[in-house]
Amino acid sequence: MANHELDTPLDGPLNHYAYAHRLLHWLIAVLVLFSLTSGTTLGALGFEGSVETFGRATTDTIYTLHKTSGVTILGLMILRLGSRLANGKPPYAVPLPTFHRLASGLVHTLLYVLLFLMPILGWLATATGDFPVQFFAWNLPRLVGVNEALSETLFVWHGRVGLTILLLACLHIAAALYHWLIRKDGVMARMSLLRR
Repeated sequence: MANHELDTPLDGPLNHYAYAHRLLHWLIAVLVLFSLTSGTTLGALGFEGSVETFGRATTDTIYTLHKTSGVTILGLMILRLGSRLANGKPPYAVPLPTFHRLASGLVHTLLYVLLFLMPILGWLATATGDFPVQFFAWNLPRLVGVNEALSETLFVWHGRVGLTILLLACLHIAAALYHWLIRKDGVMARMSLLRR
């Protein structure tokens, strides 16, 4: 892209998020990747299929870790929202075109909302299905009563939200690579852990 603005220095101290916010971003990204992978596997195989494929002990461990990652994502998203409200959003080193800015805002807003919604749906679906809501070795409060029909519906929506997050994450990654490799406008540096 031939644009004199791309000659602007990209390493200004105010053109990246607070380090804690960047750390939360990457921790959540890793947990979401695990959650989507484990959730898709368990959903595709079902409980019995998972037991046949992995054995009962491993299946129980995968379920426990999937639930644990969901609870952890919820907690980290609360911290991330607090960080965002406290620290704000840094300016871009190079101003984005209007369409890029609007698309970025929409994708980020949807990801924030859905990353809160997905673990909440999982928690409620698990509780209404009379399954333990686990965080490692601890069982958390159910918060709602048992309702198997509602549980099935909530699990369906939990899966749909997970799929939507996967699609948005792919779009987010593609946009990040575009800014890094093609525009080279410093957008990736905003979330880099390599700078303090």
